[in-house]
Amino acid sequence: MEYSKNDIIKRLKRIEGQVKGIQRMIEKDECCSDILIQIAAVRAAMNKVGGIILENYSKNCIRKAVESNFEENKIDDLIEMMIKFMK
Repeated sequence: MEYSKNDIIKRLKRIEGQVKGIQRMIEKDECCSDILIQIAAVRAAMNKVGGIILENYSKNCIRKAVESNFEENKIDDLIEMMIKFMK
């Protein structure tokens, strides 16, 4: 499935709301375990957005590689980006 820029922005705004919620939880001295659960949820959401962006980038990179008869630098660009994302 190809995600649009709007899909990604909606996800990021949802994450932003989650982060603000965490800030409020900390200000209200809420239970640490509840805060950590919310932080884990934000991490998972960020990983999902990163995966979506990487997927879109990969498709675009592969498309360009095919159009340019698999120029080695296009494949290298894709691999480099995947390594950066995995760190």
